[in-house]
Amino acid sequence: MDNLLLSSIEKPVDLKALEPERLPQLAKEIRDLVIEVTAANGGHIGPNLGVVELTIALHRVFNSPKDPFVFDVAHQGYVHKLLTGRQGKAFENLRKTGGLSGFLTREESEYDAYGAGHAGTALSAALGMATARDLNGGDENVVAIIGDATLTCGIALEALNNIVQSTKKMMVVLNDNEWSIAKNVGAISKYLGELITNPTYNRLHSDLESFLKKMPGGDSILQIGGKVKKEAKDFFVPSSLFEKLGLRYLGPIDGHDFEMLEKYLKFAKDSPESVILHVITEKGRGYEVAIKQPERFHGASPFDPDTGKSLPAKPSSPPNYQNVFGEHLTKLAKRDKDIIGITAAMPSGTGLNLLQKELPGQFFDVGIAEEHATLFAAGLAIQGKKPVVAIYSTFLQRAYDPIIHDVCLQNLPVVFCLDRAGLSPNDGPTHHGLFDISYLRCVPNAIVMQPKDENEQVDMLHSALQYDQPTFIRWPRGAAQGTKIKNEPHLLQVGKAKIVRNGMDVQFWALGPWVADAERLAAIVSERSGLNVGVINARFAKPLDRELLRIQAKTAQLFVTFEDNVLKGGFGSAVLETFNELGLEKRVLRFGWPDKYIDHGSSVTSLRALNGLDDGTILQKLEEILKIAFKNRIEDPIPKVY
Repeated sequence: MDNLLLSSIEKPVDLKALEPERLPQLAKEIRDLVIEVTAANGGHIGPNLGVVELTIALHRVFNSPKDPFVFDVAHQGYVHKLLTGRQGKAFENLRKTGGLSGFLTREESEYDAYGAGHAGTALSAALGMATARDLNGGDENVVAIIGDATLTCGIALEALNNIVQSTKKMMVVLNDNEWSIAKNVGAISKYLGELITNPTYNRLHSDLESFLKKMPGGDSILQIGGKVKKEAKDFFVPSSLFEKLGLRYLGPIDGHDFEMLEKYLKFAKDSPESVILHVITEKGRGYEVAIKQPERFHGASPFDPDTGKSLPAKPSSPPNYQNVFGEHLTKLAKRDKDIIGITAAMPSGTGLNLLQKELPGQFFDVGIAEEHATLFAAGLAIQGKKPVVAIYSTFLQRAYDPIIHDVCLQNLPVVFCLDRAGLSPNDGPTHHGLFDISYLRCVPNAIVMQPKDENEQVDMLHSALQYDQPTFIRWPRGAAQGTKIKNEPHLLQVGKAKIVRNGMDVQFWALGPWVADAERLAAIVSERSGLNVGVINARFAKPLDRELLRIQAKTAQLFVTFEDNVLKGGFGSAVLETFNELGLEKRVLRFGWPDKYIDHGSSVTSLRALNGLDDGTILQKLEEILKIAFKNRIEDPIPKVY
């Protein structure tokens, strides 16, 4: 039997010419390849295994790329990539430096109509595309593919409210697997569950179709719109939420039945009105361990494909920052019942699953609703509670207005814990947390800090709960430094930096994991140049330790800053601004991320090298400026062997 997928390397699979009886073979080939590649590279395995039949059916019924597919989040886009000419070596390098993105990007393929990485964007974007089509007099079909968790996101509900008044027709596929990353929560999830399990609804859905097929002309009735079916169903079952919003609701149907999928997709395609097709799929389908552990296999690290077990970590690998946070927040919450943990559909990713397990009454998962999480925390704080909001840096961007308007303006003591602050290398630009220092530093009343290791992380968490104002703690993805944690945390003085290495001539100011890099680089520069180089663990991006900067400015000719944030408006900019406010003219060399979106890559190291943040490039730039700043003391170039 020939390989249907690999026989079409580097070109789209001709699905319309493929006999229906061969579709299961193609589905199995896709699943096998997705498991093989994600086992090696990591990635979103569960979501993709669940949409294999659905994606194949979409491509058989519609004409992509003319008919644009707008995938919400786009983490379920691997199948779409494989069907549109990105097989072979391209797919083998998924999520690696120079390889395919783990999401959909417009730059990668004409078949990727819309780039995304955050939930809730598809409906609004597709509605804009459908409206533009109407204005342009086009005839393409615009299809939004959303998950059930999307409907916990306020943006999606805003879009639903506007579909009928904005466009004459668009199609929505609601891919319902009852999971986003964690188990879905809230009234919308409950509502969808009731639709799925309503026996009257489902019996009428199937029995009416069978009845109409037996009637003379029944097939024609089904083909021209099923009005009789809809009205009969509505007589027995109250109209769905979607129909109240003006969309024709179809379903729920089996999302793994090719015949049923194609029939309903064709009906929706030919419908003169906007349609939402409710499809039930199984997350992780075809891979038993992914079905049993949907949260773990939503986005998995490399694993053994035979057993599903994660590949062994290094023997001495320290715990992840998120787990240190979760463990110690739980310890603090046991002592203080006013501490409340809040997450937006990411209990495991943020470490709050530990609090959820041990103190469920002090834990809230609000779904994919970062704005609500922030406002909810504001209300808790007003009533004397101590809310701790754990959200990835990239996702907290969505809560920016409530941060400014509701938390910081009212100076409420809400603690925000920003995981993935810095690079999320395999995920790429939609998930890098490289902007939070810039977007938070300008907000009055905000305290912004970053620990150099897990011991300091615990100190900062303890301290933030004592401060009586909004506090933001950022830390990177993955393993901490392996530093022993004290039995009892220390209270940190707001805005107080710590001297790590004494120096007079040059001062390296660093944040977070860059402190260790700064120590290593300072030792090299000091040895090669003879200069006295100090290292400061800044700890706070806002407020800065102005007094220490003022004192060091008396002797230091050069200040060098290091940060995992964009340079524009970041920590280095804060140092420059402080010198300006102090009326001091000081030479400052800043190292951080450039004014561009950073691509995905195999590792932090590889992405640093691509963006001039590797040791060699940093030392070369230091050499150039040191010869200027200390021209009377450095006659020979600093040796280039480091």
